[in-house]
Formats: sequence, structure tokens, C-alpha cells
Amino acid sequence: MKTLGVIFSNIHDKEINELTATRTLASVPYAGRYRLIDFVLSNMVNSGIYKVGIITKYNYQSLMEHIGSGKSWDLSRKNGGLTILPPYGRDSAAVYSSRFEAISNCAYYLREATETYVVMSDCDNVCNIDFSKVLSYHIEKHADITVVYRRKQLEEGDKKVRTKLELDSGGRVRKVITGNKHSGTVNVFTNMLVVNRKFLLSIIDNADELGYKSFSRDVLIRGVDDYNIYGYEYTGYFASIDTMANYYKHSLQLLDKSTRDQLFRSGGAIYTKVRDSAPCKIDDTGSVKNSLVADGCVIEGEVENSILFRGVKIAKGAHVKGSILFNNVLVDSGSYVNCVIADKFSHILESRTLSGHETRPYFLPKNTIV
Repeated sequence: MKTLGVIFSNIHDKEINELTATRTLASVPYAGRYRLIDFVLSNMVNSGIYKVGIITKYNYQSLMEHIGSGKSWDLSRKNGGLTILPPYGRDSAAVYSSRFEAISNCAYYLREATETYVVMSDCDNVCNIDFSKVLSYHIEKHADITVVYRRKQLEEGDKKVRTKLELDSGGRVRKVITGNKHSGTVNVFTNMLVVNRKFLLSIIDNADELGYKSFSRDVLIRGVDDYNIYGYEYTGYFASIDTMANYYKHSLQLLDKSTRDQLFRSGGAIYTKVRDSAPCKIDDTGSVKNSLVADGCVIEGEVENSILFRGVKIAKGAHVKGSILFNNVLVDSGSYVNCVIADKFSHILESRTLSGHETRPYFLPKNTIV
């Protein structure tokens, strides 16, 4: 069945504002050579979705440079393909502040489409999901909306605002709760869903009359009795990039081969923009232990339990441990770097000591010289 993909690139920017000060959440670097949008784009293409609209808001220059025409994901096409949807999609539109306002501003894109179903996803999810299975479940249940959820154990005192689902034995959602007072094992909404296109347009067209402003609050929470909303449980690898601490934690978890295999080998391939660079060079004085190192890096010092993106240079006598260094970061001789996230083109001068903690990594903004 023909399906349209819609990706929200900016929805969660404020949750990791250190990394999104100059870019969208969608273009945040991840796992040494990827961007966060690579995962959801790859999931859609691997699921047979070849018409995708990306809703933008601000700071999307780096996103456009990364995705280009969509060729790396086989989305450079005469029919369908990749479309950038600007924040102002209608004369009366203001910059959106919610997912529902964002999709309402782009209603013209939905009206021009001929696809029966729409798969919508945020960019804060790192997973390898087959949306075709979600779609089949959606059709089988004759659902209006099918939300993807996962079972998660929440500790007492967890203060993160989440959307929790309660389902009956047939999988229909009977209650939706958004808040930060959850504990125990709960069904957490993953910000991925399938919806019938004409049904979505009918909600948008009647939004003013119904007073709809928020998708979670007004469509899901208020609509459980009126709409056929079903839940699809995703049981594969999943990382939610919703805080700097979680970005750091989930990134370094990929140093474990079994975790990498769960993400990259449990489903379809994860594609990204191809860059031609020289292979990584490790000098006689350099050493690398349990790290992900991209092409173009030059290592003359010591690297341990870290992730280095393209073009990073570690000078002789420098020691990098438990850190994430973005493109073209330089670490000079004699410096010690521990639990640090350094944005691209940062430069750590000679004999500096920078150290954070696993729960609060030290962050260097783009172009910083220390």
C-alpha cells in the first residue's frame, strides 16, 4: 500500500539545546559518521516509503547540506522522493510550537498526496524499525491511528515528561496519559505513528472548531473514545535522545558490539551521506582501545572508550577517554580529555585538562578554543 512519510526535524530541539544551538535535532551527529535523521529516513526507505516530507523550523541549513537531494537514501526521484517543508505553509501560519501545528501548516502537502497512509516520526529515536509491519497491523485492525510504543521500566522519581498508553487485550488504546509521575513498567509512546491520510486531513480541517492545538493532548488523549487508536509494540533496540546525558550514554553504549549489532544488523541498512576521506591514520606513538574512529582521523596520542568523528586529530602525548569528538576537533599534546563532548572545529590547546562526568559530560560548543 502506498504510504507517505512525514518527519519532524525540530520538535525536541530544546531538550538538548547545547547540540541544537546551530543545527536541528535531525542533523545532530551520532555514532561517528551518522546524523539522527539517518535512522528514521533509512527506516522509511527500508520499509518501502519513497515519498518523504521533512518539516523544518529553524537552523536547518546543516540538515539541507546533509540530505541534499536525498540520493544517499534513494530518494532523488522524479515522482515522490524527498521534500523539505518550510515552517510557513499557509498565509496565516505562524512558527509552529507543537507537532499538531507543524502538520497543520503543511496540510497542502498532504492534500496534494495520493497515498492512503501517513507514517509520522520525530528524530529523537534511534532504532531500526520496519514500518511495513506497523502498517500491516494498522490495516488489520482497521485503525484510524496506530501508535508505536515500547515497554519501559521507569524508576521511582523519574521526572521526564512522557506519554503513557493503556491498552485492552485486543491492542486498542483505552487511555493516554502525559506527565512525569509514572513508575514501574509502562507503555511509552515513541513519537512514531501511522494514520490514515484523509482522517488526518479531516482533523486538521476541523481543528479550529474542535479546539485542537496538541496532537498528544487533543487527538490522542481526547480521542481514545471517538477514534480507533491502536498500539503496536516495538521490541527491538531503541535509544531516546532526549537529554545530553542520554545522548552521551546511548552513544557510548555503541562501543559494545552486541549493542551495535542490535541497531545496525537487526533490520535494514542505515544509510548516510557518503564522504570521501583518507583512512584513519594511527601513528607509532598512538593507541586506540574500544573506540569508534571515523575516516580522516590522525591519532598520535591515546584514545580509549571514545567516539571520534571524521577529521579528528589527537596529538602525541594527548589522552582522550570516554569522550565524543565531532568533526575536525583538535587535541594538542599533553592534554587530558575525559567525559567530554566537543562540537566540530573545537581546539583543545597543549597541556589542558578537561573532565566531566557520565551523568553530566563537559560540553565544548562549535569552534571553541580552550
